[in-house]
Amino acid sequence: MLNRNVLILNQNYEPLTVCSVKRAVVMMLLGKVEMIETMDGHMLHSVSAAIRVPSVVRLGFYVKVPRKRIFLSRKNIIKRDGHRCMYCGRSEGSMTVDHVVPKRMGGRDTWENLVCACTKCNNRKGDRTPEQANMTLIKRPKKPNHLMFIQRFIGISDDSWKPYLFMEDFH
Repeated sequence: MLNRNVLILNQNYEPLTVCSVKRAVVMMLLGKVEMIETMDGHMLHSVSAAIRVPSVVRLGFYVKVPRKRIFLSRKNIIKRDGHRCMYCGRSEGSMTVDHVVPKRMGGRDTWENLVCACTKCNNRKGDRTPEQANMTLIKRPKKPNHLMFIQRFIGISDDSWKPYLFMEDFH
């Protein structure tokens, strides 16, 4: 229970990061954060007190935080695309990373030029652009932002996080 994730919001309710329940409770006891949402029905008990388990906490002061850089890697491209082929939509089986514009045509290793692809589609596309291979991208690739980092890379631990991550429906 103490290692479950808690969403930390800045004073203005902007999502900042995620920490453990243990760290969130310590920050609450030190008066640095206030509890906004709880994990329904869960309590932490000590000899003299019972505390609701936090799910979302908010800092008592505003923090200007530089955005964390999400490193460009095969693993992060596949996570960004939800382990789904950006050509056919298939999500089962092993995935590869494909250059939308092949390197021989000037394509670079960037968030905007790399997509998750199943082996079948990657082989079919070959060393061509999607247009040349008569294939269409389901979604144009883009660099993930901070909210996408929390949503996809860390994951949504509790439905009570959704309003703070500006999500309507997450499946």
